[in-house]
Amino acid sequence: MNLKLDSMAQGGEALGRDAGGRVVFVPYAIAGEEVVAEIVAAKKGYARARLVEIVTPSPARVSPRCEHFGACGGCQWQHLAYDAQLRFKTDIVREQFARIARMPDAPVRDTLGMHEPWRYRNNVQFQLDAAGHLCLCALEAHDLVRIRECHLLHPLLDEMFGALEFAGADFAGVTLRAGTRTGEKLLLLEGRDDAPPQIATDEPISIVYQTPRGDTLPLVGKDALHEELHGRVFRISPSAFFQVNTAMAEMLVDLVERYLAPRADDVLLDAFGGVGTFGMLFASRVARVIEIEASARAAEDARANAVEFSNVEFHRGKVEEVLPNLKASASIVVADPPRAGLAPRALAALLAPSPRALAYVSCDPATLARDARRLVDGGYRLVEVQPVDMFPQTYHIESVSWFTRE
Repeated sequence: MNLKLDSMAQGGEALGRDAGGRVVFVPYAIAGEEVVAEIVAAKKGYARARLVEIVTPSPARVSPRCEHFGACGGCQWQHLAYDAQLRFKTDIVREQFARIARMPDAPVRDTLGMHEPWRYRNNVQFQLDAAGHLCLCALEAHDLVRIRECHLLHPLLDEMFGALEFAGADFAGVTLRAGTRTGEKLLLLEGRDDAPPQIATDEPISIVYQTPRGDTLPLVGKDALHEELHGRVFRISPSAFFQVNTAMAEMLVDLVERYLAPRADDVLLDAFGGVGTFGMLFASRVARVIEIEASARAAEDARANAVEFSNVEFHRGKVEEVLPNLKASASIVVADPPRAGLAPRALAALLAPSPRALAYVSCDPATLARDARRLVDGGYRLVEVQPVDMFPQTYHIESVSWFTRE
């Protein structure tokens, strides 16, 4: 069928409607294009299609840089000029707020981008094929695509990528991590049994083995990685979460600082605190920091990263389980939940002490819009939503939203 594509959808595909008005999603197409597409999956109310031919190309269409684009699922937007990527990400956030939050005039700012939107990832997880080649998964499939080049890898990861040999090896996963400011490199091998392998390397790298039960055994070098944000060094365990884009992670910190405006008498709640990124960077400027984190390893890292502070307390567990039982009241809150957003109990507990300001760091515009509606209904005003391009060349959208008590 011939389709005129109207917009870019949450999830990265271009969206159009067939002759009957049914919504059709087309990967690798661009809003404004006229294309020939073939339906590959029909659902109730919508369909997915394969791009067959571009009849009228968009001025924003460019040649992808990577030979694997279209087969590998790691990037979805290399065919889009970078200024168009930023524009579409802003449009998607605004659309999600209008549709899900019922806030058509939400104060969504233009997406902040990178000066050089390539070679930014400090962390990437590969799988191995039967021959031991490093692979990524295909788009919306479990098929493995052998990777010979990746233009998102930070140069430190690219060095590791080019030096690794896994012929005859059988690992459930291979994760490459780097401290882009410290120069440290770490290789995490996810094993299929408890016995670690024999490892040989002449590279300046740490190698850690992870058993199927999740235990980690250092084989070479250190048992953790270190990265620097705003002059402060953070310990990060091999499997602990840390933002994949160090430069833009600093931008998140700057936004949270501007929105919360920490004061000397404040109690800061760092919900979903991870390795303590926000809490430790603000601990010297507030009276008290309350860290809540579910991951045991990330919580251990946060304690290590807070060793010089006496005003930080730690609680391990899910926010929705821990926070309702805390007697402490926070005056300012930063929440950085996973993609699923805030559970209703967590959101209610965050609002119970009526903090004067809340900074919501989100990696999913849909769950952000849902939670924003709940926060506004709970007596808070949405001052600003600032999308940040943490993931150039992909459809993923990070943002920080600023809420104040009415």
